[in-house]
Amino acid sequence: MNIGVSTACMYPVETEKALLALCEAGMDTFEIFFNADCEMRGAIYNEIKSITERYSLNILSVHPYTSAVETMSLFGNYQRRVVDIMEIYKRYFAVMNELGAKVFVLHGALKSAECPEELYFERYLLLREEGKAFGITVAQENVSYCKSGNLEFLKKMKKSLGTDCDFVLDVKQALRSGTDCFEILNALGGSIAHCHLSDNTPEKDCVAVGKGRIDFGRFAETLKNIGYGGGIILELYKNGYRDLKDLKESVTFMKGFF
Repeated sequence: MNIGVSTACMYPVETEKALLALCEAGMDTFEIFFNADCEMRGAIYNEIKSITERYSLNILSVHPYTSAVETMSLFGNYQRRVVDIMEIYKRYFAVMNELGAKVFVLHGALKSAECPEELYFERYLLLREEGKAFGITVAQENVSYCKSGNLEFLKKMKKSLGTDCDFVLDVKQALRSGTDCFEILNALGGSIAHCHLSDNTPEKDCVAVGKGRIDFGRFAETLKNIGYGGGIILELYKNGYRDLKDLKESVTFMKGFF
């Protein structure tokens, strides 16, 4: 199983600098979180691509900074925005093809969005089909402040779309939604294509893996039981760890379980 780390762990360090620092710390498998349009073209993108080639990196997935506008674009009622955002997504997909990434992480619409479930699922399928044309899997992440933070919503999505949907399990977002991550694993099962992992304590909902209370033996066994074959990416917030050593130790810890 591919075990890696997200460049988002080092936010707000610029993406190419974060990637290089993590490489130099000995990590080689990644999710890249693009934080600006300029990181997908020109000199900055060329630097990112050069780092991936120089270190022979394994790029599993991409997280878009445009998650922030998905409510008003992909899931809104203004058709021109839908058309425009699809072109932006295609640029992500083209970059992913160059980097070798296969999973595109989707946050989706905010809880407050006036987007009926039927329309939501329709727009997800629209993006998913565009992704398929590039060999990319568009996967819906459970996000506490989005519609996807509700497990019942995700269950309806799976029931409605069947094999035409995939999911990203984010452990800290599950906790923030008041949902047991094991319940999500069991409910979505083989439809989970990717995982964002972190640990937690009674005081903090996001800490370095192995520093909290999650039963990773049970977690690994559950993944095995659902036939999980995706990657596992360490995704921490800056206040959830001390330094690069913590990140490296977390990845090493994860490799001991998965």
